[in-house]
Amino acid sequence: MTHSAPQGTADTGVSVDGREVLFERRGRLGVITLNRPRAVNALTAGMVGQLLEQLTAWADDDGVATVLVQGAGDRGLCAGGDIVAIYRDMLEGGERTAHFWATEYRVNSLIARYPKPYVALMDGLVLGGGVGISAHGSVRVVTERTRTGMPETTIGFAPDVGGTFLLSRAPGETGTHAGLTGAHLDGADALYLGLASHFVPSEKLPALVAALEHETAEAAVGRYSTEAPPSALQGQREWIDACYSADDAGDIVRRLRGYEGVGSDEAAQAADAIEAKSPTSVKVTLAALRRAKGHTLDEALAQEYRTGLRFLEAPDFREGIRAQVVDKDRNPRWNPATLADVAPEQVERFFEPLGSRELDLRGVDPQLKEPDHD
Repeated sequence: MTHSAPQGTADTGVSVDGREVLFERRGRLGVITLNRPRAVNALTAGMVGQLLEQLTAWADDDGVATVLVQGAGDRGLCAGGDIVAIYRDMLEGGERTAHFWATEYRVNSLIARYPKPYVALMDGLVLGGGVGISAHGSVRVVTERTRTGMPETTIGFAPDVGGTFLLSRAPGETGTHAGLTGAHLDGADALYLGLASHFVPSEKLPALVAALEHETAEAAVGRYSTEAPPSALQGQREWIDACYSADDAGDIVRRLRGYEGVGSDEAAQAADAIEAKSPTSVKVTLAALRRAKGHTLDEALAQEYRTGLRFLEAPDFREGIRAQVVDKDRNPRWNPATLADVAPEQVERFFEPLGSRELDLRGVDPQLKEPDHD
């Protein structure tokens, strides 16, 4: 949940009043507004700490019937985590980032088991960590402006914030395709993958928010949601399923390059996209997705915490951020440089237990319900 695409910048991005997250009550609606619009509301450690505290308080507040999360500005809900802050912390050992992720993943787990309707407005950019604070909720609203996805392989990382849990449960191999390529997806694709639940035209969002102040989430969203356009991913299932069913990333790329049926051009483009990513990230992502199929959300988050801490120590995460948002040369020098150069034992090391540093999510309120949607 911590990895915005290049839109995450060093800009503090705050509004005039300087608060990174705004909380307010409107009738029986608790409203959360991420408030770093110039940074597309990229998440900071302070923000996730505030989210955890306020969501926990509202869970037990009888005066709050529904919780809404939205982003300030017109660019999107959240472009991910503040990866420039992560880059700077990596240069100093990465301890602040490890603490940030531990808190962030608690927020993700809490959202998934929240005892009240949790409505996320996934309008505009919703990437990486933005998916973590939206796609685990009970009501996940996309629009014609939605551009979402898990672009972590682009920066030498792997999907986190429960992204491996979500993508591993997408139809066929569409989640594998989305995870390895880091593709930006529209609202219809998000619905098809299971990252969203409703489609509402962006012009209707103000009316939806107003209705949520005094109506149930079910009634309000039911009134304003409409049928989404067709999903491009759904129409590409034949070549996606044929090529991505392999459990070796090199085999997947070879199948994509050799595919000769309808969609062969798109398959070749997917191969190009994968080969431009960090080879280590691609292989770890594939392994994580396969393992996550048998995990609960909390187990997947614990696994992502393991791989995340290992990425902090590996060269590609730092190099990917450098190339995308620090020096902005878009020319990362991956090490190892090719998929063939990444040995199986190198991948396995990312999944080894952390011992005393394992993420323990048992502190999430046991009174809350268990996650009930894939």
